[in-house]
Parts: sequence; structure tokens; C-alpha cells
Amino acid sequence: VRKQILDRWGADEANNYDPKSNCLTFNRWIKNGYKVKTGEKALKSFVVVEQKNREGEVVRKYPKSINLFYFLQVEKIG
Repeated sequence: VRKQILDRWGADEANNYDPKSNCLTFNRWIKNGYKVKTGEKALKSFVVVEQKNREGEVVRKYPKSINLFYFLQVEKIG
């Protein structure tokens, strides 16, 4: 994601990248009171999902693709 930010907005923004506060999913931005600006394209990433059995033991791990939006791509709702 940092590389995608670097390519789109430059080194200063890549250094400001924080995956927990300024680069979130579409639904997380909505929950925080923001909307994605019209025409913005998502940043692609993935997370590793752990599938657990009834005892809570991890039986399988697999990658899941996610779409993220950087704070420059959103605006406050209202």
C-alpha cells in the first residue's frame, strides 16, 4: 500500500501512511463519518484470514483481497 501511495501522491504522503488511521476500507470510512470522493480508485491490499474450528484452533489460513482508501480520497459527510 505504501508503494501505491508513493506512486500516486509522492514520498511525503508515503511517509505519512498509517494503516490504522489514514488508510481504511470503504465501510470503515463511512462508519467514521466520511465518504469516498467520486471517481477515486481503491488501493489494493490483502489480509490473512484465519479459519478456526470449534475449539478455537487455527485450521486454515488464506489471503483475502481488500480495497483501501487513503485519507486524501475521502471527504467529511455533511
